[in-house]
Amino acid sequence: MEFLKHNITRIILLLAFLSAGIFGFYSLSDYNNNSASAATQIESRSSIGDEMNRGPGTSNHNRPEGQFNRQNSDQHMPPSGTGGPRGSSSEDAQYAPLSAAYALGFLLLATLVCYLFRKKKIQVSFKYSRVLIFALFGTGLLLRYYLAISVTGHPFDLNLFKNWASSASNNLLQFYSHTRCDYPPLYIYVLALIGKIAALPSLNSYYILILKLPSMLADLATSYLIYRLARKRLSLEISLLLGAFYMFNPAVLINSSMWGQVDSFFTLIIVSSLYLLSEEKIGWSSVLFAAAVLMKPQGIVFLPVLFFELLRQKNIKKIIMAAVCGLGAALVIIMPFSWHEGALWIFKLFSGTLAEYPYASVNAFNLFGLLGANYKNDASTLLLFSYHSWGMIFIVLITALAGLIYLKGKSPRFAYATALLLIAGVFVFSARMHERYLFPAAALSILAFIYLQDKRLLWLSAGFSSTIFINTHSVFFATVAGNNNLSSSPALIFTAILNLILFIYLVKVLYDIAKSKDGLVQ
Repeated sequence: MEFLKHNITRIILLLAFLSAGIFGFYSLSDYNNNSASAATQIESRSSIGDEMNRGPGTSNHNRPEGQFNRQNSDQHMPPSGTGGPRGSSSEDAQYAPLSAAYALGFLLLATLVCYLFRKKKIQVSFKYSRVLIFALFGTGLLLRYYLAISVTGHPFDLNLFKNWASSASNNLLQFYSHTRCDYPPLYIYVLALIGKIAALPSLNSYYILILKLPSMLADLATSYLIYRLARKRLSLEISLLLGAFYMFNPAVLINSSMWGQVDSFFTLIIVSSLYLLSEEKIGWSSVLFAAAVLMKPQGIVFLPVLFFELLRQKNIKKIIMAAVCGLGAALVIIMPFSWHEGALWIFKLFSGTLAEYPYASVNAFNLFGLLGANYKNDASTLLLFSYHSWGMIFIVLITALAGLIYLKGKSPRFAYATALLLIAGVFVFSARMHERYLFPAAALSILAFIYLQDKRLLWLSAGFSSTIFINTHSVFFATVAGNNNLSSSPALIFTAILNLILFIYLVKVLYDIAKSKDGLVQ
């Protein structure tokens, strides 16, 4: 018993590592036989969605986010709820109850482990820390690998990414001339590399797995960043716990390894830019902020944090440095495409992207979804103003509130917390939000705790992780079953209310911390 007491953590991690490895290699043995049929299934599901979109007056919104029909961009109508063939994703659908059970088990286990750490019943020796880190990250990678090859993924998004990767790898510089795409250019470089790699005969059958790989690796990198930053400020036990919480977070796993989306890659850029900002490395931070905007338009949501820090410092040299570095990075990313697209092509791309989904909510479990405005045109009136106008009013108010808290905190330690406030507020109260736009909150809430060390932020981390998972899980498995519109579902109502409560509580917590004398509530 004494041996078990002192080695329980290593034993659990070792068993988890071995289990993940066994499942991974077992799945790999069957992957080559099923990969071709899986790819065909994805393409057929996507082609059916395209056929549905060819008819007059049909919607582009049965297509995945980012697929932009420039010829019919004015024909936006809400989806009929039959965006994919029913029954074509039965193998993926079987993971719906399993992933829900995993999420519940994860939440209970996380609560138990927190309790044991708090009671000092689990201690980690520095002697074994490297072994634990290796087991932790090895298990996380193997688990993602198993899920990535077991679950086919989103029926439209992965086929879209595959088409983009093939097109970009064949002719990168003329990609936007030959391909319908409303994604900014940064991730197109990644897809071009994926297309080159997957074109190799020995790797072509692993195309879907390779498409998911950048986000899976980004999960590990973000988890490691969390661990390293926590290690500078907290105990070894707490640092490992926080790294593991993100590593095995069901909200993270379902997005990258199952759905196959790229929000993890985007989040890594955001948290890295905020880390550099908190270390007062303004130039490099500006470079990554520019990269984030040029990967996803949602990167604009986080730009005020950089502005607040520059305003706090009131240093003209740093303001100039930030402008030069940010614009320089943007030009490096944009210019290769400008030879064929024209000098102002990026502005046309962004304007098209922002106008692509003119709805109050696009399956986002937020305020407008709660009010029954899912896939309702955002030009419709709510009280005195349109949904779009209300969304813009809320964005201005949330940005002002975030600036007040950041400047009141008088420290770059508030960078992660302010970013969390911005993305949570914009998601909950703004129009045209998609189900996955809250995803960065899973990492930001943990990092906000590390820098501000208020335990209430851990409760918020668990809360936001739960709402992100429920929203993503509901939409993903509804889509593979053929339903694109989740209006008035019980999950939407419950999660939207919970998101509202979490945001209000977040405002209170951050205001308490900011107004405290030393900027820290113990």
